[in-house]
Amino acid sequence: MRDRYRVVVIGGGIVGCAVAYHLARRGLTDVVLIERRELTAGSTWHAAGGFHAINADTRIAALQKYTIEMYPRIEAESGRSVGLHRSGGIELASSPERWRWLRAQLAWHRAQGTEASLVTPEEAAEMVPILDPAGVLGGLFDPEEGNVDPSGATHAYADAARRLGVEIVLRNRVLALEPTAEGWLVRTERGDVACEHVVNAAGLWARRVGRMAGVDHPLVPMLHHYLVTEPIPEIAAIPGDMPAVTDLEGFTYLQREGDGVLLGVYETRPRHWAVEGPDWDFGMELFPEDLDRILPELSMGFERFPVLKEVGIKRWVHGAFTFTPDGNPLVGPVPGLRNYWAACGVMAGFSQGAGIGLALANWIVDGDPGYDVFGMDVARFGGYAANDRYLRETTAQFYARRFVMAYPNEELPAGRPLMTTPCYDALLAEGARFTVNRGLEVAAYFAPPGFEEEPTLGRSNADRFVAEEVEAVRTAAGAYEIAQYARYEVTGPGAEGWLDRLLAGRLPGLGRIRLAPMLSERGRLMGDLTAARLGEDRFWLTGSYHLQDWHLRWFLAHLPGRGVEIRNVTDAWMGFSISGPASRRILAALTSEDVSAEAFPFLHVRRMDVGSSRAVVGRISFTGELGYEIVVPALHHRTLWFELREAGAGHGLRPIGDRALDSLRLEKGYGIWSREYRQDVTPGMAGLDRYVAFDKGPFIGREAALRERETGTDARLVLLEVDAADADASPDDGVWLGERLVGSVTSGGFGHHVGKSLALAYLETGLARPEQELTVAILGEERRARVLPEPPYDPSGSRLREPDP
Repeated sequence: MRDRYRVVVIGGGIVGCAVAYHLARRGLTDVVLIERRELTAGSTWHAAGGFHAINADTRIAALQKYTIEMYPRIEAESGRSVGLHRSGGIELASSPERWRWLRAQLAWHRAQGTEASLVTPEEAAEMVPILDPAGVLGGLFDPEEGNVDPSGATHAYADAARRLGVEIVLRNRVLALEPTAEGWLVRTERGDVACEHVVNAAGLWARRVGRMAGVDHPLVPMLHHYLVTEPIPEIAAIPGDMPAVTDLEGFTYLQREGDGVLLGVYETRPRHWAVEGPDWDFGMELFPEDLDRILPELSMGFERFPVLKEVGIKRWVHGAFTFTPDGNPLVGPVPGLRNYWAACGVMAGFSQGAGIGLALANWIVDGDPGYDVFGMDVARFGGYAANDRYLRETTAQFYARRFVMAYPNEELPAGRPLMTTPCYDALLAEGARFTVNRGLEVAAYFAPPGFEEEPTLGRSNADRFVAEEVEAVRTAAGAYEIAQYARYEVTGPGAEGWLDRLLAGRLPGLGRIRLAPMLSERGRLMGDLTAARLGEDRFWLTGSYHLQDWHLRWFLAHLPGRGVEIRNVTDAWMGFSISGPASRRILAALTSEDVSAEAFPFLHVRRMDVGSSRAVVGRISFTGELGYEIVVPALHHRTLWFELREAGAGHGLRPIGDRALDSLRLEKGYGIWSREYRQDVTPGMAGLDRYVAFDKGPFIGREAALRERETGTDARLVLLEVDAADADASPDDGVWLGERLVGSVTSGGFGHHVGKSLALAYLETGLARPEQELTVAILGEERRARVLPEPPYDPSGSRLREPDP
């Protein structure tokens, strides 16, 4: 081991070895991987090794598909068998609702390019002869599932990395991490190593390694059981691979293991272990089986596969894996730490390891992962997520619900309520039913006492209340809490110049607001911000609440050494958006300022007294109606609400929630971040190119944006009207022209005012024309759709810009 490398990778599991390999494959070979014991020691060695390509997040699914495709390649490059079995897998349904969900999953698999198929109970039993089909309604067969040998796959990546020039040092514990001017000093048992970049792929020990760098990663080890049987004659008689089986309502999974089987259990009473991280001398140990904890689920497995009651058990595996609050990995540069990278919290390493390695290597080499990886980005969480109680509650909830069907309108209780605004109790008294955004409680809709929403795959029994909120905005006024908008204050003599380079659009003049897309060097979206100029050298940027750490990481990475200061003022300023034809009259009742259309035009901003508070008020609205965003110091937030409520009492003002806003914005065809606007799309694709100032001076992403303007785009964002029944389109539903996949839904819902089922979708450019007829797969059923030539509500935008009707 030398005393200097460009990159130090800490951890020799499947993820660490895949990261080292991909760095070398990208040409960065000055890499050392340091492992405290042996390769695979930790979670990797005792993993079941199963893999699947499908994920609820299609961007993560793309990386999982890449991971699977890499197994034959890494086997060939390394000359070492990975024990690859592409056996396929069957998910079973034993209830009508789960069977409906599986039929929807079939369409979703097709939209992701997987040739899945539905199977009858009898067909499932024929493919897996030890399966008792009693009570099974059907199954979904996915040909891309399978398993590998965990040790073989890990060593194959390690061997291939060595061949490319990576050094691997075993039995050498990292003792400390110290930041330096050049990067990091890694202190180890065998001496100090200087490097530019550190990658934390330490698995079970990732939290302890993170704390060496001053960061507390939100991950925790949890215990998991599986058993391996003695040979079973029915299995031994199968000449080739046998499909794996996931019994969703039985909380068990099964795969072939030699002439026997492996049966794993996701129990509903999970157990944490070594929350702060294991002792350093913990290595390849297992725990005694805890049958009392898993007996209910294990019994269901024995009923589904009755032969297990008779066959001997060769061994129990009861080991630890790491889990995060949402079950996804922690990947990428950690905000606030230069050149410290996370590649940890990976629960499904053999489905995701190579994809994580590829994205992280791209990120280190190019400054861009090359994919939309926000679903696994370490910056998706704030510091709140590392709290011990929050971690325990959310990870236990995720584990216990691993095979439980999730409903799109379902709100889960773990870790809630965590963060609330000063108006939380007041909105609760109004009937607010809450959802959560990055730990903050946000009103979803308002309902009377005693109402219980039913979880459903289709439209909700709460929709009638949402419809009332929508109608209030269209005919009178609605008040929407905007505490969950992130705000950043940019000041200093260099603020204007810096923002002009950071943002792709023109900056607003004094007292004005502009929509401001922000691009990466590749010309992909990094934000759909709103920029307001409050002074010559003072700007506010407003963006998505859940992107705070993600955006701050980007801002700080591009901040000049002096002349510009940026502060996150999200929690210091809160407020309400009031919109609807009566909103001007409500505002006028609370201020002595002239807020007429002539004195306070659209996209203007000013400081003024509103009620008892000194406020920043912008004339802007996301509903398509006349509206204002009123922001006050957080300590005034509650007072503002009661004053708005009083002033609006005679004008039909009522509180509205997220679901109403979603319906309102779909009626106008407005996109939002994480749905329409993502880091894998361009402004041309998203229809935001009209806000890009191609002719201004240099800005980040300008060259790529100019190239796109010349060459065009492969896909465009369109608004669809869908002939839906009792369910609307959902994100990632496929859009089809006959048997050809031509697009993908980004948002869907019901426009309660216009009475139409609507969907925003990315569609092949050649088909993105008015009245183009298509189909959308909703819960597995093909529904007719057409491209709308314009939004169904106020296409001219006159209600947003003009004086009150």
